[in-house]
Amino acid sequence: MKKIETIVLVADLAGTAVFAAEGAISAMQSGLDLLGVMVLSFVVALGGGVIRDLLIGATPPNAVRDWRYPALAFITGLLTFIFHTEARNLSAPVLMALDAAGLALFAVAGTQKALSYGIGPFISTLMGTITGVGGGVIRDILLARVPMVLVADIYASAAFVGGVVPVVSRRLGLSPMAAALLGAAACFTLRVASVTYGWQLPKVAHW
Repeated sequence: MKKIETIVLVADLAGTAVFAAEGAISAMQSGLDLLGVMVLSFVVALGGGVIRDLLIGATPPNAVRDWRYPALAFITGLLTFIFHTEARNLSAPVLMALDAAGLALFAVAGTQKALSYGIGPFISTLMGTITGVGGGVIRDILLARVPMVLVADIYASAAFVGGVVPVVSRRLGLSPMAAALLGAAACFTLRVASVTYGWQLPKVAHW
């Protein structure tokens, strides 16, 4: 159990830093001031985890109980704001890879934490998906645009796969660490490949 808690903590904190930076960049691209940057950093980094924790009964959520989460989100957002020139120069593929990395980390962390709370395998994968996409959905709502998860190339689906792989891997006898690494790799690879090759889920072209 201790090893699983460590995996969740490391993945959660790493994902928090990545998504906080992504949130800050989105805020600056939308012309928000420093307060807006800090708010979006916090929301994108911790929104999904807060929703997950409330749903599985892990209250108060980590974002409230553990000072490291909000501190890391705010510090990352502030540093991104200070070094905005360097952030602006990041290429689209780099930003996409960072986003995919954050998605993968949160999908795995969310799934593993739900499993550790005795949640069933299928719902645990949904909790991993919510952890990965929740903050981005709140961000897009605050920025008055259609949530990317609803229109982007395979995104929530990649997070779901990132949750399924650890569940199946652990059923097959793999260690929690190996299962987590496989899940993160699957989510990251699927997300990057979907953007690279233009993969999308079916949708109605005209309505």
